[in-house]
Amino acid sequence: MRTILYIIQKEFIQVFRNKRMLPIIFFVPIVQLLILVNAATFEMKQINMAIVDLDLSSSSRQLTSKFQGSPFYRIINSSFSYKKALSLMQKGDVDVIMQIPSGFEKNLVKEKNSQVQLMVNAINGAAAGLINAYSTSIILDFNREILIEWLNPAEMGEIRRIVTETSYWYNPKLNYTTYMVPGILVLLVTIIGLLLSGMNIVREKEMGTIEQINVTPIRKIEFIAGKLIPFWIIALFELAFGLVLGKLLFNIPIEGSLWLIFLSASVYLFVILGFGLLISTMTNTQQQSMLISFFFMVIFILMSGLFTSIESMPLWAQRVDLVNPLAYFIKIMRMVLLKGSSFADISHLFYALVIYAVVIISLAIWRYRKVA
Repeated sequence: MRTILYIIQKEFIQVFRNKRMLPIIFFVPIVQLLILVNAATFEMKQINMAIVDLDLSSSSRQLTSKFQGSPFYRIINSSFSYKKALSLMQKGDVDVIMQIPSGFEKNLVKEKNSQVQLMVNAINGAAAGLINAYSTSIILDFNREILIEWLNPAEMGEIRRIVTETSYWYNPKLNYTTYMVPGILVLLVTIIGLLLSGMNIVREKEMGTIEQINVTPIRKIEFIAGKLIPFWIIALFELAFGLVLGKLLFNIPIEGSLWLIFLSASVYLFVILGFGLLISTMTNTQQQSMLISFFFMVIFILMSGLFTSIESMPLWAQRVDLVNPLAYFIKIMRMVLLKGSSFADISHLFYALVIYAVVIISLAIWRYRKVA
């Protein structure tokens, strides 16, 4: 135990002496949290729209005003030329075109129905789906207003209206930031843990101090523990700091137990640090270690459910995701922070991380060959 403490002390001294490592530990996480939480969103807050109104009736103007009154839409062009509107879409200036045909109001009055054409820029499929849903919702709302306005008042008494009241659990304001912050916090500790531990043993190799350590009576498990624990402490500190920033800046709810969060984080960090140490034992330079770490990190992040739901992925991707530790911890963070889940609710995810940690650290210890 005394040997491990000496190695831990040595690691902390090296960390705070390294001027390149300090910004990664203290500055990068703050920038990451502040920027990614606001940038990584699927909310459409400014949809550029072109309207081609060939009817110029009171009904077409009423429909146009519905879009003008929405905080999500910005009408940047209103004309009689579909070609001009299409040209703006091809340039990327317009996200959606609404064409109101001639005779729109006349068909509504005489034939009780009419048509409106929506053309959505679908280069980004996710954004196109949201734009289509928003636009359709506004048109349906206009349709309801028309029905109420034009119905015979005598008939209104015979109609039984169904009134629905909607309440959203866990994120009542549908704030996308509330959903993203827990995932970004996981990303924060992952980058810190994987990069720093991945460069650790490699740095000893480059400096030539690994040979000096190898000829000492230090056992492999003591050496690995001494290398792992300092970054485990630093990553837990980063998580605590991130939670404080998330609460102060974004007012994220903390419905569950913080002790459960840090217990799960402690196990998760052993997985990530063990993975980084395993990479470190297999590479000879810090550049090699960083490239391999980034390769796995990108795959883990994209398949973690941070930005897209795991359930919407293909079946083969969901099966591959069973070996993705980020997916387990992101679920735990969101369940505990937003839903107030207890240990019983996350136990299957927690025990999966425990098994993962044992396997990956055992591989790191086995892979490190100490030549005495």
